[in-house]
Amino acid sequence: MNSIPILKERKKQIYHKGEGVFDLTCDTKSLAGSVSQRACVFCGSRVVLYPIADALHLIHGPIGCASYTWDIRGALSSGPELHRMSFSTDLRERNIIFGGEKKLYASLVQLIDTYRPNAAFVYCTCIIGIIGDDIDSVCKRVTEEKGIPVLPVHSEGFKGTKKDGYKAACESLSMLVGTGSIENIGKYAINIMGEFNIAGEAWTIKKYYENMGIEVVSVFTGDGRVENIKRSHGASLNVVQCSGSILRLAQIMEEKYGIPYIRVSYFGIDDMSKALYDVAAHFKDNLKIMKKTKEIVRNEIDAIYPDLLRYKKALSGKKAAIYVGGAFKAFSMIKALRSLGIDVVLAGSQTGNKDDYEVLRDMCDDGTVILDDANPLELSKYCIEKGADLFVGGVKERPIAYKLGIGFCDHNHERKISLAGYSGMINLAKEVYSSVFSPVWKFAPQKMIRRR
Repeated sequence: MNSIPILKERKKQIYHKGEGVFDLTCDTKSLAGSVSQRACVFCGSRVVLYPIADALHLIHGPIGCASYTWDIRGALSSGPELHRMSFSTDLRERNIIFGGEKKLYASLVQLIDTYRPNAAFVYCTCIIGIIGDDIDSVCKRVTEEKGIPVLPVHSEGFKGTKKDGYKAACESLSMLVGTGSIENIGKYAINIMGEFNIAGEAWTIKKYYENMGIEVVSVFTGDGRVENIKRSHGASLNVVQCSGSILRLAQIMEEKYGIPYIRVSYFGIDDMSKALYDVAAHFKDNLKIMKKTKEIVRNEIDAIYPDLLRYKKALSGKKAAIYVGGAFKAFSMIKALRSLGIDVVLAGSQTGNKDDYEVLRDMCDDGTVILDDANPLELSKYCIEKGADLFVGGVKERPIAYKLGIGFCDHNHERKISLAGYSGMINLAKEVYSSVFSPVWKFAPQKMIRRR
């Protein structure tokens, strides 16, 4: 089989570990025509804010933007589910010519009167940036009239990359933080940040911390509530997981309220345990917290370790390709797969920065391909050349794996299976095992060609 060619302009965003000087280009806009796996700025803001369940989310733009991001995360709620409604001002040609501010105002008033949300987010799309609607003034007017926070999200799609959408979401959230009472918040209190309650993961993580003796003030933003976000400045520590999406807010809160933050991950045994230990270490004046943490970690690992060994025996020697949104996820996934005996032969992300990729380089074995902002052709090429047995990615990567006839594990925000925490590690092992050893792959075109 002939080697699949790579676009010349993309070569600086691909690195083969062990070959030449490491100088990976990143933090750039996607190359036109390369069919990037990235989403737009608007989509980036939506995935961060969407899980706030008691807020109204109104997309100011054409109906297609609302359709594209409808129910975009598998974020569960323990109460209201207003976030799962996809509202749009549905701008048409006439609105675009004469402006959409009147329609936005009318939409906000009607929706707030109907659903009685505790806050409203108004998302700007590409066309709003072009026609110049004054979103801020409309939001300010409705805030005064309705008595709830109505927050603009400046997420015009053409402004940059998905990371710029994360920043826009954080700027909007910062307008809520600090507006509520911090009465009755204890000394040993944290905010869980960058956890979106996919398949109920935030509930699992929150329970670990509460069992340690830690109070959780707010979760950003899984199963989120407006009132908890308002009072989140009363926490003593921000614990940041998906740092690419929410780190900007943690930095704002450190600057404004003096709240320190740490970066953690809840995927895999090693990183899950480290997250708990790091939080316990922050509250070093309370020795009971560390004692309880050690007990939790020991009991949780004892409960799953025998099963993990059985899966490792079956999966040892298999090869995996990883392509995720943020590079921090890739770090944890490499460790988790290695604990199952699986070698990672390809690792990449949509939004990693220079520091992230240097860490990734140091973690990976020689011969591993590291990619920034990859496209389907590149992912297919290296999966074939490296002989991957498994692809860990999201909804856009699933068809690639299926066409190549290799196992697939969904690690994106649409998934329905919890992969965080200790129970999530067992779920990961089960999913990887069942997918890699599925008999269906022998009928895939790629596998049939090889047999011939």
